[in-house]
Amino acid sequence: MTGPAQFGRARCARRLGALALLWGCAQSAPAPVPAPGLRVAAYVASWGVRSKGLRIADIPADQLTHVFYAFGHVAADGRSALGDSGLDSANFTELRLLKRRFPHLRTLISLGGWGGSRYFSDAAATPAARHELVRSTIDCFFNRFPGVLDGIDVDWEFPVAGGLPENKYRAEDKRNYTLLMAEFRDQLDALGEREGRRYDLTIAASARPWEIANLELADLWRHLDWINVMTYDYHSVDTIAHFNAPLYAVAGDPTPELNVDASMRLFLEAGVPATRLVVGIPFYGRGYAGVAAGRDGLFQKAEYSGAGEWGTGGIDYRVLMSKEPERHGFRRHWHPEAKSPWLYNAETQVWISYDDSQSVRLKAEYVREHGLGGVMFWELGGDDGTLLGAIHRVLRMN
Repeated sequence: MTGPAQFGRARCARRLGALALLWGCAQSAPAPVPAPGLRVAAYVASWGVRSKGLRIADIPADQLTHVFYAFGHVAADGRSALGDSGLDSANFTELRLLKRRFPHLRTLISLGGWGGSRYFSDAAATPAARHELVRSTIDCFFNRFPGVLDGIDVDWEFPVAGGLPENKYRAEDKRNYTLLMAEFRDQLDALGEREGRRYDLTIAASARPWEIANLELADLWRHLDWINVMTYDYHSVDTIAHFNAPLYAVAGDPTPELNVDASMRLFLEAGVPATRLVVGIPFYGRGYAGVAAGRDGLFQKAEYSGAGEWGTGGIDYRVLMSKEPERHGFRRHWHPEAKSPWLYNAETQVWISYDDSQSVRLKAEYVREHGLGGVMFWELGGDDGTLLGAIHRVLRMN
């Protein structure tokens, strides 16, 4: 999953106790779960248990339908493996206990991610390789940890082109990805038939048009329960100050195709049913430096690597709020067309794109109004309870 893996600084440790208390209170007085058919799915970064202090037991499962545990590893030999054997084993034990407390919660292993997609192309290249990747995934995660997982989320970033430069790529990835999902579906269905249940199969897909074009969407979706569309990081390494995850394009936008609405329309036009599409929401922002004051920094030239502690490479929402940016000269601005906020410090020329409770609420309303399948977010450890609370208030059962 594209997103800053290095989030969670030690300076935020003082907030973790309050965060655990907030979530713990939510669990002691359960709120209604999301309406039937609407998914509220949290990606949980395994390393966040160490770097952010997020305890699996404190996950606010009463406000979620699904948890995606990130990440499982695809090794050079084309087989699946644990990302961190000791950490994952402990976390899976806690996930099993969490599910006993919240029987409605479904948990999936997310395989790959931004830093873990290097060997997908090789593992999908032949029928034998595809069979072995799926078989080893089931053996590694389902047979080894029975009763924990309800499905698999494949996060290949990205077939054909677009991920890290060291990743393996083939033009045939486009077709092979569809065949790989068919293999996952067949083996998961066979496993479910033996156990008298059904397992979920999802993918995380890019929201950028040139990477969407590398998917056989008309066929691919038929093997999947739904698609988690990563509708964020539209401008993560851009040279202008632009929104990380705008809902709509705005007047004068140099990239009108890079927003949530435009991305969802591409999937719909390719034939993917609305209910099979889940909108991604970032629980982090991105900072830029050297941003001139015109339009309060919007669309001005910018350095994406110069914001330092204010969001170079990304900054968790909870970290950003804990720093009290208004006290450091930042002013909050709101764009009525993009439905997105930003922070700007005219003195230091630092500009920060992020999502807050207002923009998150509008995205959840967009999902309901367009009959989509729900929302997911990267990632739970980035929140202080505010953003998930805003989603839950819109999508909860009436």
